[in-house]
Amino acid sequence: MTTQQQLALAQIPDLLEQRDLFRLKKLLRSLDTPELVELIEEREEQDQLIIFRLLPLTRATEVFEFLDLEVQRHFLESLSQERIADILNEMSPDDRTALLEFLPDDLVRELIQTLSEKERRVTLELLGYPEYSVGRLMTPDYIAVREEWTVQQVFDYIREHGSGSETVSVVYVIDDRGVLIDDIRIREFLFAKPDQRVSELMDRRFVRLRAMQDQEEAIDVFRRNDRTALPVVNEEGVLFGIVTIDDILAIREEEDTEDIQKLGGSEALDEPYLATSIWQMVRKRAGWLVILLLGEMLTTSAMHHFEDDLQKAAVLGLFIPLIISAGGNAGSQATSLIIRAMSLGEFTLGDWWMVMRRELASGLLLGAILGVVGSLRIVLWATLIDPGYFGSYWQLIAVTVGISLLGIVLWGALSGAMLPMLLKRLGLDPATASAPFVATLVDVTGLIIYFSVATAVLSGTLL
Repeated sequence: MTTQQQLALAQIPDLLEQRDLFRLKKLLRSLDTPELVELIEEREEQDQLIIFRLLPLTRATEVFEFLDLEVQRHFLESLSQERIADILNEMSPDDRTALLEFLPDDLVRELIQTLSEKERRVTLELLGYPEYSVGRLMTPDYIAVREEWTVQQVFDYIREHGSGSETVSVVYVIDDRGVLIDDIRIREFLFAKPDQRVSELMDRRFVRLRAMQDQEEAIDVFRRNDRTALPVVNEEGVLFGIVTIDDILAIREEEDTEDIQKLGGSEALDEPYLATSIWQMVRKRAGWLVILLLGEMLTTSAMHHFEDDLQKAAVLGLFIPLIISAGGNAGSQATSLIIRAMSLGEFTLGDWWMVMRRELASGLLLGAILGVVGSLRIVLWATLIDPGYFGSYWQLIAVTVGISLLGIVLWGALSGAMLPMLLKRLGLDPATASAPFVATLVDVTGLIIYFSVATAVLSGTLL
């Protein structure tokens, strides 16, 4: 940000308070789009409208596309119908479609009627694709040329039609039927001779997306090929539009947000946190909490099964929180690592045996470390601090805790790693294997492991 822009931002609050619209409008012209977006989102609703109304149409459209959804909704409710129509008609088709997806159906129908015939046709076509398909993301604004054209003809065409294109970094080559046959980076044209044919620059090797393809698959294609834009074709290979990296990054953010929310043991929120009503928040979280509560009730059942052992050796109850928390933590770690690795495409379901071997080795080592620490704590306490605290069989108790931690941590690591892969195999969302869910599962089985080891080690002594 330049010094001039910093000075302008510092004066804006006073000008808004004084309602000096003439000077305010002049200062707003000196700010870039990101500064205007930040300025509007930081102000109260009344000031937001004042600032936005003072912007020229082109700048207002640019700013509107980057505003938070709630601010966009506020503007749609507050601005005149003519101003809304102008902005929606100026917006890029993909950004306009993304906005309409989150609005009520009756409002969407009303807004579509304000569009020009051309923009209305494009919008209805994009909204006609399935909700999470690539077709919803694409824009029809791109540069397409023919292979028999010269480089000079390509540049002439770009000068005439390129201003409305989403990007000119890549030029697409189509045949007479509109079928995509190649894509060429603009730098190739810059270094070519003006009389060279497009066909001389072609290698007919290109990456494309399908209109009906899932958006998550598109994210992987972008990541693997390091592209800023990719063409979208139908089943016959006809070029329909392009998808740019800014739309992919937005989808990536949405997917990551959804996964993180599910990992926390909650349904994904449909709207930003502060825009979600209390009732919606409760509804999204209550279901999982009830399921987890019912799961934890199995822990009570498991303890009831070993009630006689607890009465004979009450000292075993001291280590129950330690035992189950260690297993739950190990399972939560494994779940988080595996779900993230799966989302990044670091391995496939066919690699399940490799993943299982790695978690088997990791679980054994981690279990051994925690087992030694847990046993050492009992030994030090019984020998140095309070010799009579654990009774005369403190050595066997130390062995019981050590072996139990080894088994429970190993089981937690394996469960946390395999459960997301199993859900993926069943066609479910791996993020559903939330950390609290895995922890609850390991709590129940951990108690069974713990008391089974205690029965084997302490039989004939405490038990």
